[in-house]
Amino acid sequence: MINKLDDAFRFQQEALGLLSRRQEVLASNIANADTPGYMARDIDFTQQLKHATENQALAKSSVSLSLTSSRHIEAKATPFDDPQLLYRIPDQPSADGNTVDMDRERINFADNAVKYQSSLTFLGADIKKMMSVLSQG
Repeated sequence: MINKLDDAFRFQQEALGLLSRRQEVLASNIANADTPGYMARDIDFTQQLKHATENQALAKSSVSLSLTSSRHIEAKATPFDDPQLLYRIPDQPSADGNTVDMDRERINFADNAVKYQSSLTFLGADIKKMMSVLSQG
C-alpha cells in the first residue's frame, strides 16, 4: 500500500525537487548579474524530469554528510559544480564576459515560480483525493 502511495506522488515530488533546484540556479544567475566573467547556468527541466521519472537516480552527484551519531538525520546536498547544469548561450555577450541577461532571468524565474506553485496545487489536490477515498472506506 505504501509503495502505491509513493508511486502516486513520485512525479510531483520529482518535479518539485527539480523546480526548487532550478529556482536556486536562476537566483544565482540574478545575484551574479554584475560579476565579470560569470556564465549564466540553467537546468534542462524536461530532460531531468524524464530521467527522474524513469527511476534513474537524480542524486548520483549528491554529496552526503557524515553522521557522527545514529540519531542524526541523513542529509544530502547537490554540489555547486553540478554536471547537470548547462551554460546559457548569450544573445548579446557583454564586454566583461558575463552572460546573464536580466530580462531572460526574470522571466525564467517568474515562470519557474508559477510552475512550482502549480505542482504544489496538483500535489495538494492528489492528497485531498486520497484523504477522501480513505475517509469513505
